[in-house]
Amino acid sequence: MDQVLSQQEIDKLLKAMNNGEIDQEEIEEQTNNTPKIKPYDFRRPSKLSKEYVNTLHMIFEDFSKMGTNVLSNLLRVNATLHLASIEQISFDEFIHSIPRITLIGLFHSKLVEKDSPMKGIQMVEMNPQLCTKLVELLCGGSENQVKEDQNNEAEVDEKKFTDIELAILKGVLEEVGQTFQNSWKDIVKIKTFLDSVDVNPQLLQSMSPNEPVILTTFSLDIGEFKTFLNICIPYVFYEGISDKLSFRNWFDSSQKLSEDDERALQRGLDNVLINMEVRLGNAKMEVSDLLHLEVGDVVKLNCKTVDPLPTYVNGMPYYYAKPGKKDGNLAIELLDKLEGDTENE
Repeated sequence: MDQVLSQQEIDKLLKAMNNGEIDQEEIEEQTNNTPKIKPYDFRRPSKLSKEYVNTLHMIFEDFSKMGTNVLSNLLRVNATLHLASIEQISFDEFIHSIPRITLIGLFHSKLVEKDSPMKGIQMVEMNPQLCTKLVELLCGGSENQVKEDQNNEAEVDEKKFTDIELAILKGVLEEVGQTFQNSWKDIVKIKTFLDSVDVNPQLLQSMSPNEPVILTTFSLDIGEFKTFLNICIPYVFYEGISDKLSFRNWFDSSQKLSEDDERALQRGLDNVLINMEVRLGNAKMEVSDLLHLEVGDVVKLNCKTVDPLPTYVNGMPYYYAKPGKKDGNLAIELLDKLEGDTENE
């Protein structure tokens, strides 16, 4: 646990790097010269395979893209969310890595297909600095004000949230929960609900200290303000859908759509506009003849007046048709199915 930085330590490091107090090139050089050895605790083996972790990376990359749009629209400023890391730790390690006073949204999810609750409580953690910026922007503050308030981090660390601030932040958490729900749509359809909001993680009793959790950390940039957002989910949540996390299952083309999906797809296709065209024919001529064409000249095409005309839908062969008139407009009567490409006939 000595190697896990607290949120305050992370914010101070970011601030020092932005101010030039830390030489990034020197750090990169030291990192490159350091042997890449990762300790392994046999008493607490990794629960997720590499394949499952790769799938989670794809899911949470989608979450970060959706979250970027949601936060930018909500805050009316440029907000960018990036996936920083996914790691397995214990619940106790997670609690000790976040500020003593911080905002935590507690969620539960259920499977839509089975209408059954999923195991485990999902947590979204937003540190006091982030919460302060969110409240300022949602209450009409400007991006410049957010930049000016970055120097007051010490005061924010011991912040106590008011009822009004909690009500505002609850709305943000609900948007995050909706984004989390949508990011899973390609894997499994779930519904996510916000149960409660807590500000003291030390008092949380939803899991045992040694419970294995998957901590997903996102870097969040709001203008020039930089911070992190954490999503902590117990392993039992993923255990119930482990078969869905396989690449083979995700990209299995043999999976059939449900009846509801087929009806929704059909409704969407019914209103799609397509382009149908009728080709009268074509002609070939020398460049010299083309250059001497004038108004009134007649160009002979390669088809006779009694020949059916080929029709195309979005450039693909469709039917042979007979030209005519209807209600004062040119019209066609479909004859035989057209197969192959008749463009060069």
